Amino acid sequence: MGESDKFNYIIDTENEAKQIKSKYRALLKAWRPKEATKDRDRKLIRKAFKVANEAHQGMRRRSGEPYIFHPLEVALICVNEIGLGTKSIVSALLHDVVEDTDYTLEDIQSLFGDKIAKIIGGLTKIKEIFGNQPAESMQAENFKRLLLTLSDDVRVILIKLADRLHNMRTLDSMPTVKQLKVASETTFLYAPMAHRLGLYAIKSELEDLALRYTDPDAFQSVITNLRDTSEERKKFIRSFVRPIKTELDRQGIKYQIVDREKSISSIWNKMKNKGVPFHEVFDIFAVRIIVDTPLETEKSVCLNVYSIVTDFYLPNRQRFRDWISTPKANGYESLHTTVMSKSGRWVEVQIRTVRMDEIAEKGYAAHWKYKSDVNKVESGLDEWLEKVRDLLQGSDVDALDFMTEFKLNLFSKEIMVFTPKGEVKTLPLGATALDFAYSIHSEVGNKCIAAKVNHKVVPLDFVLSQGDQVQILTSESHQPLEEWFGYLKTARAKSSLKTAIKEIKKRETEKGRAKLAQIFELYKIENTRENRMKLFTYLNCNSKLDFYYKIGNNSIEEQTIRDCFDVVAGFNWKKYIPFWRPSSEAKKNLENLFLEEINKNPDNLLLNKDIKDIKFSVASCCNPIPGDDVIGINRPGKPIQIHRTNCETAISLMSTFGNQIIKAKWNPGEKVGFLAGIKISGKDSFGLISSIVGVITKEYNINIRTFHIRSSGGTAGGTITLYVSDNNTLKKLIKNINAIEGVMSVIRIDEIKDYH
Repeated sequence: MGESDKFNYIIDTENEAKQIKSKYRALLKAWRPKEATKDRDRKLIRKAFKVANEAHQGMRRRSGEPYIFHPLEVALICVNEIGLGTKSIVSALLHDVVEDTDYTLEDIQSLFGDKIAKIIGGLTKIKEIFGNQPAESMQAENFKRLLLTLSDDVRVILIKLADRLHNMRTLDSMPTVKQLKVASETTFLYAPMAHRLGLYAIKSELEDLALRYTDPDAFQSVITNLRDTSEERKKFIRSFVRPIKTELDRQGIKYQIVDREKSISSIWNKMKNKGVPFHEVFDIFAVRIIVDTPLETEKSVCLNVYSIVTDFYLPNRQRFRDWISTPKANGYESLHTTVMSKSGRWVEVQIRTVRMDEIAEKGYAAHWKYKSDVNKVESGLDEWLEKVRDLLQGSDVDALDFMTEFKLNLFSKEIMVFTPKGEVKTLPLGATALDFAYSIHSEVGNKCIAAKVNHKVVPLDFVLSQGDQVQILTSESHQPLEEWFGYLKTARAKSSLKTAIKEIKKRETEKGRAKLAQIFELYKIENTRENRMKLFTYLNCNSKLDFYYKIGNNSIEEQTIRDCFDVVAGFNWKKYIPFWRPSSEAKKNLENLFLEEINKNPDNLLLNKDIKDIKFSVASCCNPIPGDDVIGINRPGKPIQIHRTNCETAISLMSTFGNQIIKAKWNPGEKVGFLAGIKISGKDSFGLISSIVGVITKEYNINIRTFHIRSSGGTAGGTITLYVSDNNTLKKLIKNINAIEGVMSVIRIDEIKDYH
């Protein structure tokens, strides 16, 4: 066996047969069946053991031991250390049968039913599907598939954790490279997963075993220090708990006091992160007081014990944690306090009940024993699994990126925030107001314009803190923006935003195709695939959807399109006159010429709503309104396009289609509402928005179409689109808004996009 032959294992088939029987009997002894199905379940376990034993006959692990030892040990971990039942035992015994032997999932389904076959399917590796991919990618795909099954049955991951724990316990027999790979994988994914499911004992052991292989010197250093200080620590603990025990006995409280050493990896991480030696890590151990009391008196008894402890030792108020009133997301319940001992040393004290302690060690599985509390527990587990489903459903990234995203979203620290009605929402640390909006509903997120945190208006990217009360402000006219991806932390929110943006882009695609065709026709550019691809490359678009979306929503100016074909195609400007850009002097002369012509014959085209025979449209490039000096571009088969006379596009068009220019003016009596836009900047002061809205709606009775103001670094700015009857009204409105205290500038927007 070369490098891996570390045990010099001697094969003794007779002794191995005895060990197999012994392990099987130990499994049955640890198993706690339901009385009603005891005989049936015992037969099912025996059948699974027989199938596994025969299937793995002659197979050996790298250590030399019979392979059947492994599934038996995994099943024992499931029972003893997680508290799982019959189906999990059967699945654990069979978990490698499909992968390593001739048995198929169909065989398992036929022999043991759909449920166990589904669990085995989730546990079975997928080398045959991803065999050509790099090992890291294959493992990532395997993990992703495992999670897909997890979202249906949590036992998949619990058995997988038991499998990983036994593999880590027997990792000595593997080559060094394999040890490092498995240990790193364990640290990155499996230990955090155990922690997230409340399996603290398994989490700590996985981390310690991983450290043993990834940093053996550090591991050995901590072990040696723990061993050398063991006697001193025991003496200190005896002295510390003596008065507490006396008072607990006097009050007749049933209890057990244990001292818990911090895990080796936790001690090492603290030494490394804080840059301190072993003896300066003050919480190397904790004293745990476990009380035996009925469910209905748990909280009062634990608080009473806390009172007893703090009667003798002064508590550090900043390090008090009440996980009984508000349990952690993984179901963990306990009171934590840190007190100062008589010798001047801080000591962490944990206070919990027998039920809480079993849950802390065995996670969600232990909850199932306590029927009265099962609903609360299952809802906690369901909430976590729902996050898993959200992440899986919203993930179309490659498997390696998925693993990173999964770890970021599900293993991070959490905060609890509240709705205005007091409903609790759990979000990862660093989540924003926009994450909160999407946690309520995707449509709330999509329509979100701002939020109130603790009754104060904040922007969408505001980072929430523990205990914040959040109210979301929405607008029916609002649409989500791509820049929001930078505001989000949760996978659910990113997935919802991605879906919404995709739908918006789909709607804009046809508009973009039509607009591009018009522009190409306008500038006499052939609408060929070659020319479209030139523009696609020039604009550096990611997809056709993105390409047409940018054109459809006016993100790409016509000038940019002209630049593209000037640069890429090297067009002759004499042949394609639209690309000629007149000098500022030429523009001025053309504009004056235009105005003169309009003044000579102002009634050539009177623009009002009564026109029936003549179709005209208002150009979006300059967005003229009544009162503006305008012209019309008359082109065969198309509506007359109305431009402002100082519009760059109009001036460019006039140089080409001079004989198609129509002089036009507005009907001075017309009171139709035209869309106009203004851009505002000012100081971020209280009441600024209210004052602006007041001037627009109360003083001028003008309807607002969109309102987008954002504050940052003491300033506020944004855009407002509204309906006005003429430019005289708009000029007066701009003047009055400019007079508002705190407003620094107000200008008219020539080109109105979808400012949302």
